[in-house]
Amino acid sequence: MTKKIGILFCVLFLAGEVKSQNKYGEDSVNCVINLSLYREYYKQKNYDDAIKPWRWVYNNCPSSSGNIFKNGPTLIKYLMKKNPENKQAYIDTLMMIYDKRIEYFGKQGYVLGKKGADLIKYNPSNFEDAYSILGKSLEMQGNSSEAGALLAYFKAATLMEKNKKLDKQAVLECYARVAEIIDYNILNNVKTAKYYTQSSEIIESLFAPYANCDDLIGIFSTKFNSETEDVDLLKRIIRLLDSKECNDNPLYFDAATKLHSLSPSALSASKMGKLNVLKKKYATAIDYFKQAVELEEEDKARARYYLELADAYRISGSYSTARMIAFKSVELRPEWGEPFISIANIYASSVKKCSSTDFETATIYWLVVDKFIKAKSVDSSVADKANKAIATYSKFFPNTEQCFFEGIESGQTFLVECWINEKTKVRTRD
Repeated sequence: MTKKIGILFCVLFLAGEVKSQNKYGEDSVNCVINLSLYREYYKQKNYDDAIKPWRWVYNNCPSSSGNIFKNGPTLIKYLMKKNPENKQAYIDTLMMIYDKRIEYFGKQGYVLGKKGADLIKYNPSNFEDAYSILGKSLEMQGNSSEAGALLAYFKAATLMEKNKKLDKQAVLECYARVAEIIDYNILNNVKTAKYYTQSSEIIESLFAPYANCDDLIGIFSTKFNSETEDVDLLKRIIRLLDSKECNDNPLYFDAATKLHSLSPSALSASKMGKLNVLKKKYATAIDYFKQAVELEEEDKARARYYLELADAYRISGSYSTARMIAFKSVELRPEWGEPFISIANIYASSVKKCSSTDFETATIYWLVVDKFIKAKSVDSSVADKANKAIATYSKFFPNTEQCFFEGIESGQTFLVECWINEKTKVRTRD
């Protein structure tokens, strides 16, 4: 009560200063009183008490303060949440507030962005009007368009397409237009860049279903060149091309290479390693995977990068080195089954190098199965994969007759030589 009396005293004092000012309307005293009352309540987030004086100034002296229209949407959204049965009426009021704000205080492009964003949020079924409003805002604001308005515009475009009001090509063009403005603001507006980045991530998820590889290449080829230093653009190119499995395109390779040079990380080094494996440039891939291991500080991720490095050595035929690297992964994550699966694959890949007969091949498969058994014993999550592999490779075990002619029998210890030089147990397939 004391606080309310204090507010009233202040506004009565101020009222005497503004009797002659036209912007306060015909009843300037009541205008100032209600303006001050609503503002104080609003600052306190006491929206219930703020509503009545706000409504008075909105209806009787709307030109007295721009805050009437800046704060009005918050009050109406509060009422909408409090009284959901009247939602449509409040949406209509919300739209009217934005229209009157333009009438009294201008900034049409900016305000239309706010209006359209709220329309698509609170009444998405009215997507056609929202799309029109936001499109006009975008035309007027250009690179000054707010992140929220850009997101709302693209969302409205996708709803238009789903309801057959736009075709796919229009959505692609809409994305290209919105993405260009986002890129500009991420590069040039440090204070608000994070909001554009957040909007960009959501827009990407909305955009993904509409584009195939050719569409994406067409859009990004015009944006990318070897001189670009826009890290966020490069990340977006890579993310979207990844999402459509377009990583065999030269644009993907060029963007990933540029990103790694501008912002090297364990992840980007790993990606470059994989790309060079696809190109069969194994020595280059190995160098990148080594970088990934060196740049990564967290053991769990380092263990994964060690396996990628081991696999590159395996593919290049350096089996002994591949096994050594895989065991480094075991050291970091002894409870993880994948390193043992990697070693099993290394052994399986070396069959041609280490055998000249069916029997010699079969002895290597004993070791392969040993590693799959080890993998599932330490990590139940790989059990299904391991069991399938065990069933496959066990079919290549020698039969009892072959073992007899080799002078060995089931259960006996057997040394597999070649580069492997590891002991295993004799088993037969029959």
